[in-house]
Formats: sequence, C-alpha cells, structure tokens
Amino acid sequence: MSLRVIVGAGAAARTAARLFADDGERVRIVTRSGGGPEHPLVERIALDAGDPADADRLARLAEGADTVFNCAITPYHTWPTTVPPLYRAILAAAERSGADYVMLGNVYGYGPVDGPLTEEHPLDATGPKGRVRARMWEEAAEAHAAGRVRATEVRAGQFLGAGVLSVFTLTVQAQVLAGRLALTPQELDTPHGYAATDDVARALVAVARDDRSWGRPWHAPAINASVREVAGRLAELAGAPEPRLATLSDRELATLALTDPLWGEVEETAHLSHRPFTLDASRIEKVFGTKASPLDDVLREAAGLKG
Repeated sequence: MSLRVIVGAGAAARTAARLFADDGERVRIVTRSGGGPEHPLVERIALDAGDPADADRLARLAEGADTVFNCAITPYHTWPTTVPPLYRAILAAAERSGADYVMLGNVYGYGPVDGPLTEEHPLDATGPKGRVRARMWEEAAEAHAAGRVRATEVRAGQFLGAGVLSVFTLTVQAQVLAGRLALTPQELDTPHGYAATDDVARALVAVARDDRSWGRPWHAPAINASVREVAGRLAELAGAPEPRLATLSDRELATLALTDPLWGEVEETAHLSHRPFTLDASRIEKVFGTKASPLDDVLREAAGLKG
C-alpha cells in the first residue's frame, strides 16, 4: 500500500489527503497542531517541521513514503526568514527517505509579466517574498538535477474555496454575503488568476502519480477573472445585494499595517492585483486532464450554498 506524507494542513493539503485515502492509500499528515482530516487511512502527526530539533523525526516519518508533499507555510510577513529552513528540512527529509518531492507553490516568484503567464516565464521576482519562493523551487530543481530526489512544484493562483485564507476570502467574500462594503487591496476590474482548492488538490495527486511530472513546475488549473466578476457571481448565487466594492488606498493600507503586519506586505505583490496577471494552465490539463472547476461551483462550495 502506498504511503503519502503531507506536511501542512491547509485546505488543498487536507483535500489531497482525503483523495489519496479514499483511493486506498495511506496518508501521514504532519502539522504543528496534529490536525488534518479524519479517515481510517490518515495518520495525523504533531510536529514542527521547521524546528531543527525535529529534523531527524521528520526524516523518520518520511521513511517508506512514495511521496513527500510540502504544503507548509509560515506567517506571510515572515517568509524571507522562516520559509528557507522549513522548506530545506522537508526537502532533506524527502532526500533521506528516497521519496519523491512535491511542492505546493504560488506565482510570486515570477514577478511582473505581460500577457498570460506560463511555466516558461523566468523567476525574476522583485520582492523578498517572491525571491524566497523562487529560491526554494530552484533548490528543489537543483536536487532533482543532481539525482538526489525527483521533484516538482504545483503553482497555484489566489485560492478560492471552503475554509481558505486569501485576499478575496479575507476582504471580499464575507462582506459581499453580508451586503456590506468590501474594501480590498486589489484593483477591481483587472483579470487575475484564481485557483480552487479542490482543483489544486487534484493537481497535487496527479503529478505525484505520473512520471511525466518530475523536474518541472506545473500551474494548477486557473480561473482568470476580476474581483468584480467573482464578487458579482458570488452575490447572485447567494441572493445577496449587488456588491459594493472599493480598492484600499496606499494610505489606508499603511494605517492598517500599524495593527497587522500583513497589510504592510501587500505592496510587494501589487503587480498581481493592480495589472492583469492571468495564468495559462493548459499544460496540466493537456498532460493530466486536470482542469478548472466552473466558477459557480467553486463559489457555492466556498459560501456553503446549496447547488
């Protein structure tokens, strides 16, 4: 029986764990809290993968695994210092165990682009969070090229789905459903690449099971739409009033950053939200048949609406 070790328990990681378990595969999900989905084939382990004191235990937990999934993340504003030791520890555990290594990434590493973004675009991020995400993939790719591990990365756009934290869910979704004004750091009418968590989970499962995936990144299935379009569909499906939306000014963001460091970090990724930033995910659909879910279905699930 196959064993998949998943580090991290975000929405995509939890769904991937259930998909494997429902197919009869053993899953070991590793988080600081010991959380994760309840299933007879899912073993939930409490461990801090970023703590050097737990490095040997993490490696032991990966022994016998077919795949180690890195779905872990640290607080947003700490990425430049906290992501490298965490990701290196997970990569090292995969190498020591002989397992394949699948990273769940995002699109920060690309920096500003013109036109639809493909996996061939260079990783030329202009800010520290983007550069660290690019470097983590480059280190995994180097390990793959050296024959130490088989590695790949699934890069997702901004998450949509039940139980996820993203700019849209934090600043728009609840407000639209309640009929309140939604203030967001994003431009309202520029197209942007979104990713449904269930689609991302299916992409993680697909690349782990196919020898064609290794040594290159893959874009998760993408829904390209503007904030206004997504908010409008959400309101219509929920029977809520027409959305009232406004983009936060730089001054408003600076004021918010006085109480929460998250808001001080959004300037780095303004190219994702203040100019078109659409994703071409045709390669993963062509190779694995993994495609984006209809936006309406994703929003119904995210808001807990009946079909």
